[in-house]
Amino acid sequence: MTGQYPTRRHVIAGVSTAALTVAASRATAAALPYKNAALPVEQRVADLLGWMTLEEKVAQMQCVWLHKDRIQTAGGDFDASQASQAYPNGLGMIARPSDRKGVKNTNAGADAGMANRNAFETATYTNAAQKWAVEQTRLGIPLFLHEESLHGYTARDATCFPQAIALASSFDPALVERVFSVCAKEMRARGANLALAPVVDVCRDPRWGRVEETYGEDTHLMGVMGKAAVTGFSGTERKLAKDKVFATLKHMTGHGQPERGINTAPAQISERVLREVFFPPFEKIVKETPIAAVMPSYNEIDGIPSHANKWLLTTILRKEWGFKGVTVSDYFALKEMQTRHRLVPDLTEAAYRAVKAGVDIETPDGEAYPNLIALVKAGRVTEAEIDAIVRRILELKFLGGLFEAPYVDANAADGLTATPDAVKLAREAAVRSAVLLKNDGVLPLDGKKVGKLLLLGTHAKDTPIGGYSDIPRHVVSIHEGLEKEAKAQGFILDYREAVRLTKVRDWAEDKVEFTDPAVNAKLIAEAVEAAKSADTIVMVLGDNEQTSREAWWETHLGDRDSLDLIGQQNDLAAAIFALNKPTVVFLLNGRPLSINLLQDKANAIIEGWYLGQETGHAAADLLFGHANPGGKLPISIPRSVGQLPVFYNAKPTANRNYLGGDNTPLYPFGFGLSYTSFALSAPRLSKATIKATDSVTVSVELTNTGKVAGDEVVQLYIRDDVSSVTRPIKELKGFRRVTLTPGAQTMVELTITPADLQFYDTDMKRVVEPGTFTIMTGANSVDLKTVTLTVA
Repeated sequence: MTGQYPTRRHVIAGVSTAALTVAASRATAAALPYKNAALPVEQRVADLLGWMTLEEKVAQMQCVWLHKDRIQTAGGDFDASQASQAYPNGLGMIARPSDRKGVKNTNAGADAGMANRNAFETATYTNAAQKWAVEQTRLGIPLFLHEESLHGYTARDATCFPQAIALASSFDPALVERVFSVCAKEMRARGANLALAPVVDVCRDPRWGRVEETYGEDTHLMGVMGKAAVTGFSGTERKLAKDKVFATLKHMTGHGQPERGINTAPAQISERVLREVFFPPFEKIVKETPIAAVMPSYNEIDGIPSHANKWLLTTILRKEWGFKGVTVSDYFALKEMQTRHRLVPDLTEAAYRAVKAGVDIETPDGEAYPNLIALVKAGRVTEAEIDAIVRRILELKFLGGLFEAPYVDANAADGLTATPDAVKLAREAAVRSAVLLKNDGVLPLDGKKVGKLLLLGTHAKDTPIGGYSDIPRHVVSIHEGLEKEAKAQGFILDYREAVRLTKVRDWAEDKVEFTDPAVNAKLIAEAVEAAKSADTIVMVLGDNEQTSREAWWETHLGDRDSLDLIGQQNDLAAAIFALNKPTVVFLLNGRPLSINLLQDKANAIIEGWYLGQETGHAAADLLFGHANPGGKLPISIPRSVGQLPVFYNAKPTANRNYLGGDNTPLYPFGFGLSYTSFALSAPRLSKATIKATDSVTVSVELTNTGKVAGDEVVQLYIRDDVSSVTRPIKELKGFRRVTLTPGAQTMVELTITPADLQFYDTDMKRVVEPGTFTIMTGANSVDLKTVTLTVA
């Protein structure tokens, strides 16, 4: 803070109105240090903070979404005069400027029957909002404008990429970085500057409706893919480039293993499991990227909701890991301390618990944090505590270049959206994300031999793309993709709806109405009749955006107590299989499904997850061999709910079998087939014995022994053979996806570092203990070859 300018305390101590008037006039002067882009950010922050009143500081900690009617006209245009009246001390953040919240108040991101803003409209809105903040508030502090971008910018016409669980199946972090670079460009073109993504919750319960939002069950894969996403969004420096946005890590933590698989339920997880399984992706990204924001999770751990957990948000996140950014609350999480957790009696206490724990910004609306002013005046929260938070907020706004360049070119925004290159990347990502689960030789299909091809399934035409999606310019259905293939190759394509899942597939709609079995019985009969004259059959089965999704309230459910195909899909499958025709199943879904019947009877199965707007083109490429499936499962697929949990990196005592049952998954973590074959040698070590501080290189010779080019993912696992604390039977520590032509051979080298060998001992200290480690390599987590490493 520079001494030549009056601080807030000077203003309060003197004649406040006059002083504020003087401060206001001086604050508009370009000569003020915080207005000078040539000065260090730290100096600019200190100067600006010195000008701010307590009310202005607390305003920076607030957001608006449900109440955007306070800053808009009835038609939804930003209204500066209304904004000034509602927020006379400025505002820190606006949520989802691309939606029309406030025009008609509902729980949906896109209000029912009302399309969200297009590129030009969104950019116009953000420009107007920033103009108000920069030019019509006392100090001219620009806004954070946050949007969702789980697998593409969640906005009208924006490019829709494969869902997160599908991107994880690519085992291709370079691809993930490219995908989120496009997301960042499309967001920034419309004026958004903060993405509420990526989700790095390790998922250990597939009943949970949010599985699709994650990168699966493995700690290492989660960290690598999450880091790639953050780098794509934000680059490698804290200072933000003009085509980048700040990213937000979600949700810290334990969110992916809730009681009974119920979203936001307690996560009864020990500190050891937190540190070894759930913390590492967050820690890796905090230490290795310029991550700007972290969002706490809704759930409680050991009786403390994450938004009130000082150990989690301050001791671990800031003190142990050195996080420098801001913490952003999940939507309504502060309010839910009162309404759901029953932790506090009112919103004032919610604000107190949250700010003391380490929550910097309340979203989506300022409901609890306006009470911070009274809490400061009552002496329960110090102004120094508020200053520390606001200093972090201002630092990011300076690093983001928001003071110098708050506006975007609204006329250019549409042209930067869903460009040909972006759509091409969406297709590439879809192809690389699919996993071949079974193939008896029927795939790839040959257009000259396929004969009459019958396509079945309502979602072969009506393509699900997963939660946190808007409406892309065009979603290519599997039907459309196969129509083009039929025209190009000259075979006959027939289609029957065959089976429906729900009456609609609106992710945001509270009520889910499953299709009447009588309706499906008629559709199945029609499909079977058509199948009698078909030569080849492709069935599109799985889920949609209503059958597994985020359950955000008691009236909006999405978690499941079954992993079986929903509705009458198995009835359809059984009837088709009974015809003994070559039958391929293409799955579109967001969570693991117990497809025992399909595995037993289908000739081939492709796990597509949700593949985004290029679903149909990718499906045609894969089915007809224009591309070779190379994805791997980022999560184990159980045989039944009764097996849960079934994650691969279990402890040794978890492996006893069931009486009359099977404790192995239907498909293991890391599994995926190809149209070609590969041979992997046993692993070789650069050194058989190392010190605890040494690294070692693991080499594997990989050969394409088949007749077509393809991809293999070489996976590296370790096991600490004997340790002072029990350890998992295996843990992924490295992987590399490699493309090889027929007959080609390459040496794949992966490095094991001391960090890979560490674990938490009985005193919760990271150690590498002397002894032997089993080093395992292979094409999945089951079919592995080994070598022994000794740590002396």
